[in-house]
Order: sequence, then C-alpha cells, then structure tokens
Amino acid sequence: MRRELPGGDSATVPVPNHREVATGTLKSIIRLSNLDAGLFRK
Repeated sequence: MRRELPGGDSATVPVPNHREVATGTLKSIIRLSNLDAGLFRK
C-alpha cells in the first residue's frame, strides 16, 4: 500500500498476508502510515 504525503513525498506501508500481525510489525505500519493509532484498534 502506498500513501502520498504532503510535499510530493510518498510512503510505502507493508500489508501482511496473514491473519495475525506481530506487535512490532503493527507498530511499524502505524508509524509509516502517519495515521492515529486509535484507527487500528477494534
């Protein structure tokens, strides 16, 4: 998944292909997405 950032930059965010995501991987995805961590909670 790729996200366009202000200023013309972009960030590539990994999308794991399995049901459970390791904690460190999820934290990395959240950090790379620049989105609020609350959006990732159920």
